[in-house]
Amino acid sequence: MRGAPVRQAGAVTAGGQVREDPLEQALRGLREALGAVRLPLAVPGAEAALALRRELADQLDDYVLPRLARLDAPLLVVVGGSTGAGKSTLVNALVRADVTRPGVLRPTTREPVLVHHPDDAPWFAPGRLLPGLARTTGATGDPGSLQLVPTPAAPRGLALLDAPDVDSVVAENRRLAGQLLAAADLWLFLTTAARYADAVPWALLREAAARSAVVAVVLDRVPPEAATEVRAHLAGMLREEGLGRAPLFVVPEGGLASGRLPEDAVAPLRGWLHGLAADAPARAAVARATLDGVLRSYGRRAAPLVEALAAQEATGRDLGAAAAGAYADAVRAVDDAVRDGSLLRGEVLARWQDVVGTGDLLRGLQRRVGHLRDRVTAAATGRPAPEERLAEALESGVEALVLAQAASAAERAAGAWRRDPAGRALLAAAPGLDRPSPDLAERTARAVRDWQGAVLDLVRREGADRRRTARAVAYGVNGVALAVMVLVLASVGPLTGGEVAVAGGASALSQKLLEALLGDQAVRSLAARAREDLEERVAALLGQERERYDALLAQEGPPTSAEALRAALHAVAARTGAP
Repeated sequence: MRGAPVRQAGAVTAGGQVREDPLEQALRGLREALGAVRLPLAVPGAEAALALRRELADQLDDYVLPRLARLDAPLLVVVGGSTGAGKSTLVNALVRADVTRPGVLRPTTREPVLVHHPDDAPWFAPGRLLPGLARTTGATGDPGSLQLVPTPAAPRGLALLDAPDVDSVVAENRRLAGQLLAAADLWLFLTTAARYADAVPWALLREAAARSAVVAVVLDRVPPEAATEVRAHLAGMLREEGLGRAPLFVVPEGGLASGRLPEDAVAPLRGWLHGLAADAPARAAVARATLDGVLRSYGRRAAPLVEALAAQEATGRDLGAAAAGAYADAVRAVDDAVRDGSLLRGEVLARWQDVVGTGDLLRGLQRRVGHLRDRVTAAATGRPAPEERLAEALESGVEALVLAQAASAAERAAGAWRRDPAGRALLAAAPGLDRPSPDLAERTARAVRDWQGAVLDLVRREGADRRRTARAVAYGVNGVALAVMVLVLASVGPLTGGEVAVAGGASALSQKLLEALLGDQAVRSLAARAREDLEERVAALLGQERERYDALLAQEGPPTSAEALRAALHAVAARTGAP
């Protein structure tokens, strides 16, 4: 046997406790990693990779871990083959009893049948070998169960399992046949002289050769005149596939004796199996060889699953980056509009002029600050309605800007996802993702109102224990707060014509007023904090919108990463000497 020898799992410590073998620890780590694999994205090859994940996990549960725990347990010989090859008839002939029912109809859909000696029953109890199959003592027709047939005709130390057809037209039959063959210590492949070159059985035989499984081949229904030629041809094919050492038994074509194969036709195969069952070292050698081959095969067999995980991660990153980029652009667009004065036009500007007075607004900028302060004071104390209208205009302007950018971001993110098959599948499962959330307008309005309230609080706190605080309060906290908001929105940028003059005048007026009331440093601090607060609230709103995309990508929970699966496979390889 190649590689490090497989040891009996577990070791007894000085205190009498059983310590798990390092190889078993590594295998349980691999099983945990496989169990956490999720492939939720419609990436090419994902479906095949999921089938592979199930195959690898099933084999660990069904065969590897139980066999590693008890290397001295009976050998499991799985009788597999094509539809109509005569598997059940062969099993009945081997034990000289009708223990499994040959199928008359095709495909035969029934549970697998396991024939064993009564003394070996504990090994096949629930929770041991093939733990996922419910045990029955009679035929149920349920392929998800395992019918146990104890009989003294079966040799001690060896059990025969009649498996479904490997090429059944029923997908569940084919899957179960593969699962059972993966749990075999010895594969007894049955084929016929007419079908021994069929593709499906040979695909399984090649896999057996690749993992160094112990295989024996039974060639059934061979015409006597063609026996030498057909046997030689099949033996040559086995050599070419790396199975030249596999025992080959030929069952000649002939009538059934009392519904069973003639005794002399199956005597050589029965003798070989009984001899193997009676030879404890030979049985152990078969179990170790097959188990070692399986263990050494995991790195190669799991490689497509690792690649599928890496493809999932890359696709998920790309989709996540597309959504994140769209909403980051939206946040920047809102910030730019706030900073360049785009909002200080139309309704907002008209309401601001109502507050400070329209008249000679620009000429007023050249007059002394005290005169401007007097005009604002009169407006702030005598005309509360314009202040309210200005606050509403500010709220509506910011809200409209955020909603417009949210709609644009949703459209761009969804457009990027539609260009990817995985993204299209996700969007199809979440209609409406290409539009803002239905409650975004309400949340945005609330956020802007909260921002306005926060600016009011800033104005109240600014200049604490300073004489100018009382002066600012005297002029009206609301009026001062509105001036701060206008200043935040009035860093004039790419406006045109008269808009530049008017908006620029509003900005200068706000700044001069605030400097007179609070001082230069206080004005700079107030404006910076108010702008930062607004940016954070907008970023939070649009971040919540982006999270709809993130939630879709994470809907299956945290999966095993490609790197985590590689590490688990490496740990097994390090214990088995596999490359």
